[in-house]
Amino acid sequence: LPTQRETMKLNHILSAIALCGLALPATAETTMRVMGQPAATGLIQKNVEGPFFADFAASTGLDIKAEFQPADVTGIKDTEQLRVLKSGLFDIISLRLSQVSRDEPTILGLDLVGLNPDYESGKKTVAAFKPVVDARLQEQFNTKLLGVWPFGPQVLFCKPEISSLADLKGLKVRVYDQNLANFVSLVGGTPVPLSFGDVQQSLARGVVDCAITGPSSANSAGWPEVTSYMMPIAFQLAMNGYGMNLDKWNALSSEDQGKMQAAFDTLTDDIWAYSEELFVDAVKCNVGQQPCETGTLYDLTLVEATEADKALIGTAVTDVSFPAWKEICDATNPACSSSWMETVGVDKDF
Repeated sequence: LPTQRETMKLNHILSAIALCGLALPATAETTMRVMGQPAATGLIQKNVEGPFFADFAASTGLDIKAEFQPADVTGIKDTEQLRVLKSGLFDIISLRLSQVSRDEPTILGLDLVGLNPDYESGKKTVAAFKPVVDARLQEQFNTKLLGVWPFGPQVLFCKPEISSLADLKGLKVRVYDQNLANFVSLVGGTPVPLSFGDVQQSLARGVVDCAITGPSSANSAGWPEVTSYMMPIAFQLAMNGYGMNLDKWNALSSEDQGKMQAAFDTLTDDIWAYSEELFVDAVKCNVGQQPCETGTLYDLTLVEATEADKALIGTAVTDVSFPAWKEICDATNPACSSSWMETVGVDKDF
């Protein structure tokens, strides 16, 4: 949960933004303020999310305009998105779910390390657990969860030479949530939480030795310029989502709610499909293989996962990620792990 100092800081940010003229205009009933993904994250934001909000009225079939800003130009940290959404400063936010899970650990149940080794597994997880997360966000953060989508398999980039996950021992590894941090610690690495925008420079300066993200986002952000090795093994799918201020949602008629939800269902379906296309192409781009159609051609060394690596990821849910998450999540949401077991975990070998 946020400290008193963090809460005070957020309040100052909100006040400053309002004083700068960024508060909702008088025509708020036909305009919604939207915070998108950071522009630095690449092609999903540029080619799918951005165009959807650029012509929001046509996308939704509603007489509503979207005032869209990428997260990295708002001056607001992605870790504060749920609190900002609850405050009403923004009406819709493209939520970076791992980053906001500090405020609501239930979210991590969508993407525990080892849970979603591929897109099909991820779709099943989301279908099962999204209603649980939605109910929790409505209750705790006055937020309606309109959809969940993945950046894609999160893979490993390293500057020093590696041949397996065992080589992470003693290395500093950038992570983006506590569940991933626990796994990195298990294999002997030192997890270092860093925001996406800080990673490229941190790799260049040796602040971290390795970092984890999707191959397309890494390509867009220039990670291959400061690393030498890539292991395309899926730790997680990096789930993200669209949240809408619940007061704004409830102000819509039931018919308009249906149109809004249908539009976001289409948007998230489109991102699922595009994410998979980007993953396949970006892996080729990063290691210098053709065809490379969506990114910059680099020459990273491809490190194939060993059988031991695959086995380790395969047992991560039962041995590491679920037990660690259960303890943290149940402390703030007593029904957290039991809800997960009744939905996602019902067909797992526990």
